[in-house]
This record gives sequence, C-alpha cells and structure tokens, in this order.
Amino acid sequence: MPIKPPVTELPINVAQQGFYEGFTKDVTITGKLAVGALIFWAIAFPAHAASVLQAVNGMILATFSYWYVYAMAFFMLLCFGLALAPVSGKLRLGLDDDRPEFSNFSWFSMMFGAGIGIGMLTFATAEPMYHFASNPATIMGLTEGGAANNVRDAYIWSFTHWGFAAWAAYAVVGLSLAYFCYRRSLPLTIRSALTPLFGKMLSGPLGHVVDVVAVVATVLGVAQTLGFGVEQFIAGLARIGVGDWLYATGPDGETSSSTLAIILALVVIMGASTLSALSGVGKGIKWLSNLNMGLSFFLLAFFLIFGSTFFGLTALFVGMFDYVLSIPGTLFTVWTRDGAEVGDALANWQGGWTIFYWAWWIAFAPFVGLFLARISKGRTVREYVLGAMIIPSVMCFVWFALVGGTAIDLELSGVAGGAISGADQSDQLFAMLAVMLDDGLALLMSIIVVVLLLTYLVTSADSAVLIINTINAAGDEGPKARMHILFWGAALALVVGGLILAGGLGAIRTAMVIGALPFSFVMVLMGLALIKAIYRDSLRLRHGLPTTHAAVVAAE
Repeated sequence: MPIKPPVTELPINVAQQGFYEGFTKDVTITGKLAVGALIFWAIAFPAHAASVLQAVNGMILATFSYWYVYAMAFFMLLCFGLALAPVSGKLRLGLDDDRPEFSNFSWFSMMFGAGIGIGMLTFATAEPMYHFASNPATIMGLTEGGAANNVRDAYIWSFTHWGFAAWAAYAVVGLSLAYFCYRRSLPLTIRSALTPLFGKMLSGPLGHVVDVVAVVATVLGVAQTLGFGVEQFIAGLARIGVGDWLYATGPDGETSSSTLAIILALVVIMGASTLSALSGVGKGIKWLSNLNMGLSFFLLAFFLIFGSTFFGLTALFVGMFDYVLSIPGTLFTVWTRDGAEVGDALANWQGGWTIFYWAWWIAFAPFVGLFLARISKGRTVREYVLGAMIIPSVMCFVWFALVGGTAIDLELSGVAGGAISGADQSDQLFAMLAVMLDDGLALLMSIIVVVLLLTYLVTSADSAVLIINTINAAGDEGPKARMHILFWGAALALVVGGLILAGGLGAIRTAMVIGALPFSFVMVLMGLALIKAIYRDSLRLRHGLPTTHAAVVAAE
C-alpha cells in the first residue's frame, strides 16, 4: 500500500480588502461576537451570569473530572514518550538544515517569561501556604495542618500543579504547531495541527470552529491570569499607601476590591498593554520582557540572600524528590463524591485546586503554545520537549521553595504570628515583606513588586492580543490592524472587569473552566494527530520518501 504524502497546503480564506483585510472573517467576527456576548451578559445581568456559570461549573466538575485528569496525564506521557523515543526524538522542527534561531539562554528566558510571570508573584507565596494549612493528607488525617510534618505534602501539591503536567499542556500545543508549520509549511494556527486527522476539511467551517474555540479559550485563560494580577496589583497599591478607597466593605461585612480600584487597575494595565501591542514585538514587548526578567531575578536573589535560605533549599530538593516519586499516584488519581465526609472533602479540594489548574493550563495553552512554536524552529523534538518541560518547571520549583518556604518558615518559627497566613491570597507576598523588613525597606520592596507585577500584566496582555490576532489572521503575524488590537485590548479588560463585578475571581475561574473544556478536546486530537504524523513520517523515512516540505516564496 503506497504511503500518501502529507498535507502541505491548507488554504484559509482571508479578506483581501476592507476593515478585515488579512483576517479570516469567519473566525474573527465569530470570536468577537462570542466574547462580546459574554461581556454584555456579565455586566448587564451579573447575578444571573454568576448563578448560571456556577451551575454549569458544578456540572463540569461532577462529569468531567476524570476527563481533565486523564487528558493532562496523556499530555505528559505523550511529551516524554516522544522525547525519549529514538525515531521521534531526533526529528527536527523544521527542514533538515534548519538550526535554532535563539541561543539556549535566550530560549529559556523567553519560555520563563511566557508561562510563569504573574503566577509566581501570586502563587509562589500563596499556594505553599495554603497547602501547608490544608491538602489531601490533612483531609485524610495523615498530617496536621500548619505543622512541620505537613511541609513535604504542601510542596508535593504545589509542584504537582506547577510542574511537568502544566508545561506538558503548553508543550503539546507548541510542538504540534511547530511540527506542522516548520516541517509541512502549514499556517501557524491551531487548525493546522489537526491536518493528519481531517486533512483539507480544515480549510472550511471545521477549521474555523477549531480556531474560534482557541480564541475564546485564550481570552478566558488570560482573563484568569489578569484577574489574579489585578487583585494583587490593588493589594500592592494599598500596601504602598495609595488610599483606603481601593477596598470596599459589602453588606455581609466582607472586604473586597472596590469597583473604582478595579476600573483604575484595568485602565492602567490594558492601556499600557495596548500601546505596547501597537508598537509591536520588537519594541514594547521586547523592552518590557527585558525589564521584568531583570526585576524577577532581583526579587529571587533577594529571597535567596535574605529569606529562609536553608529552609527554602531543603524544601526545593526534598520537594522535587517527593514530587517525582508522587507522579504515578497524583497523575491518575480522581476523587469523587461518595457521601462520606472525607470523600466529599477530597472531591471538593480536587475540584477547587487540581481541576481548576488543569483547566487554566489548557485555556492558557493556545497562547503559550503558539509562542513556544514561534521561538523553537530548528530544535529537535527531544530538545524542545525536555527544554520546554523541565527547565521552566525547575524555575517554578525554585520560586515556590525560596519564596513560599520563607513564608512557611516565618509562620512555623512564630515570627510572622499569623500575619502572612491571615492575609488574603493577593496580599500574602506583601505581608511577608512587611514581616521580614522594617517599614522603609518593606515599602521599597513593595514598590518593586508592584512595578514587576505591572510589567508582567502588560506583557501577558499585549502578547495575548497579538497571539489572538495571529490566529484570526490564519497564522500570519503580519496584519495587526490598529482597530483590532484596540478591540481585543478593550475586550480583555471588560471580560476581567465584568466577571469580577459579577462574582469576583470565582466568576472568572468558573468561566475559564467552562471555556477550557472544548479546547481540551482539541488538544487531545492534536496529540493524536501528532502521533499519527510522526508514525507516518517514520514510514516515509524507511522508504526514502521526503518528510518535510519547504514553503515556496513568491518572487517580488
């Protein structure tokens, strides 16, 4: 039976003139309508939106917990399998003579900025502290919350959520896009990764649906990230003395960010990010990336020198050892409600943490994955997978161990006196700085954190706008019409603001879990398509047939 040649052409109709010149109207307009409808619903009918989103979220957690857990396990096993298999590991993401465009250091630095960023500032303190107080081991009575014997379990789950599985989700999307774009010369857009399964059918409505799902998932995934960042930005402004008006007390006595503070934060963040996106990758985004990289290493060095260094380094190495040993169990475990107190508590914990994270990484995967593909041309599959999964994971572990470890040590030793554990999630990093330093130095470091947070927020938002436009433009990074950049910048701000006003960060979390579900199916299909493509390429190599296709560049 002859081996069919791979699909090397995927024509996607784009407008040749007018407002949508260079863009796929079906994808762009549908995506705008979907996001616009969500914004209108959240702002015009906040109570109804919150209740419906919560009901759908409950249904998803009850029905699709197994799906999310097993899908993430599939991504992780697939990545390591492709990297370690001799046939696939040596394949190059590009033509045979292509070599990496960026040095290893630059490549690692860009991956660090793309996938970690804001999360480190919020969760490097908050997540170890939360799991130190409560995790499955404490629920089952194996350890005591807030005690020294619970530190190791706290880091097992912190590393589980931010480790190999998270980066496997990003790596699958990036690997699929890079493989089909640089080896097949297909457009750098999500639908291209499904060509081994659906062929040229993806030029039409099926492909449009895939790209629209990716756009909506990206908006909601980035909105979740921006939502956490906005809350922490407001907490930082309060710490440096901007004013009491940043917070409001509701009828139930609960204190939360005021509407005015949310609007101010979003105007500053999205205004700066839109200006950066308009300036392009080579100017605004590059300058901001360099700034936040420098400030990130400064902050990390501060905790390495002045934090609980021995405690943090012990947590790092013991935590990594425990984490690796725990992977076979944590990767496939699903807790479901069984009517018993412990069983229901475990299911609630997993839904609020692990399932939430898996949905977040899946929703964020089109954004980070497309970026990883853009910077990885010329690398082998083995080099790409191991670099894109292990190095960023270890950087996450370092942050969690040094920053979160300092917070835990200050609480264990009694120095903090509950000041860190009693603070809101968005305020815990600032609370720790206040415990560690005198008022003047704490103010200075808080200002540095606020500036770093702002640069990460702006970088994430402007990069997301450009990635969304790349998908809408059928993979062409060229057309970035000013009005489309302004629209998506405003849309992101309104999604974040509307959902926060509708139900706080919980509303964003709920919308994101729902939005990630359709794209999780797309990602599983991407993984299956990649397996099929690599298998077929191995047969072509065995028969001396070409496995790559160079794009034909038209003469000017």
